[in-house]
Amino acid sequence: MGQLFEGVTIWTIIDKIVAYLFIIVLFWGAKNKFGKKDEFNEDFLSLDAMKSIRGIAAIGVILHHISQEYFFQEEGVLSLFVNAGAYFVAIFFFCSGYGLLKSFDSKPNYLKGFIKKRIVKAIVVPFYVNVLIYGLFQFIVKMPLDKTQWVTNLLGVTMMNRFAWFPIVLAILYLLFYLCFRFIKNRYVSFGIILVFIIGMGVLFCFEGHYAWWAGPNNWWIDEHYWETQAKWWMDEQIFWFSGEWWANSAPAFLAGLIFANFEKPIVAFFKKKYILKFHVLLVVTVLLYGLNAYGQNKFGYWTEFAGTGPEIGDKLATYFLQIPLLFLFPFTVFMLMMKFYVNNPVTQFFGKYSLHTYLMNLAAITLLRFVEVPDVVVCVGDVKNNLLIYAVSVIILTVLFGVGEQNLTERIQKLLFVKKQLLSSILRGR
Repeated sequence: MGQLFEGVTIWTIIDKIVAYLFIIVLFWGAKNKFGKKDEFNEDFLSLDAMKSIRGIAAIGVILHHISQEYFFQEEGVLSLFVNAGAYFVAIFFFCSGYGLLKSFDSKPNYLKGFIKKRIVKAIVVPFYVNVLIYGLFQFIVKMPLDKTQWVTNLLGVTMMNRFAWFPIVLAILYLLFYLCFRFIKNRYVSFGIILVFIIGMGVLFCFEGHYAWWAGPNNWWIDEHYWETQAKWWMDEQIFWFSGEWWANSAPAFLAGLIFANFEKPIVAFFKKKYILKFHVLLVVTVLLYGLNAYGQNKFGYWTEFAGTGPEIGDKLATYFLQIPLLFLFPFTVFMLMMKFYVNNPVTQFFGKYSLHTYLMNLAAITLLRFVEVPDVVVCVGDVKNNLLIYAVSVIILTVLFGVGEQNLTERIQKLLFVKKQLLSSILRGR
């Protein structure tokens, strides 16, 4: 698109419109207690509130993924979301940690059958349903995958869907929660173990990097000739687990959710006294940590492989440790804001309900629409650069359709695998 006038194109205007629409979602159906002394949203931690904030995060993640497409970055469209993915995912992790500990404290024998119900049924089954769907998709479009890669992808050892890292990390953290709270009575020790484990995941990525950097000569990944003639499929980006900072940098929010759930009453009581002052102090600290994170990203960075000086593990470690304080505190700041202000509308509730599956199916929509062309019409979705708006809207619509469809399929499979077994067991016991 040409320039409308100096420094302004149609895409810069669309970028602002998208940001405005996202802000509208953040205010539609708002429960606002600002300006009302000693009045708070007592339901800011309710299931509806949690679903709504997860819905906002789900919308944010979808827009973040679209913003990563080359042409969007080239035109500066969805610029608000380019680096925002980690913050939205941190919301998911925080809600998961909070929900686990609240359920543990309120439901007798909560850990009985935990692995089967909360890990296998709720996370592992959806993950492998998604693997099979993506496998079928890649088979239909004849993706050139090595035979070994087909096997490892179907097993989940390597990534059939590179967006599907989240349920893997979530399952690991759920299992860690189960082991700690099943066998360790001291919660502070459990929190300490979870902290060390989460940091260990981040350190693992820093050593592993984005590629199998150790599998070839120095800086082989920036040599196009090596890619074409010698690199194996498993040396590529985002093939193995923890091949990307996103696998680990938001995970500290899971521990933040656990800690908040454990100390919820004193924390809420503390903030209710002189809320405005204390919240502003919290906000200032969050902004300072954001500055620390920005310094780490600019000074060091995660994608150090492209500096041409090797994997630069030290730079990744520095970036990670400068970022995790922010992603630990950020969701806590959001929930303290919700004491006075949060939204609950049909859009956020819808995306909150289907958050996991829209997340998982987003890549399928993005990939499919890259190659769709409609002949004999003015615009073609496949011609991404000239049709960014059509492409983005189409991705969102298709992501929703795919996500709802996958969730319905997954629920049918879950019932088939678990409910009927429970029914059969009851019949055998004569109930």
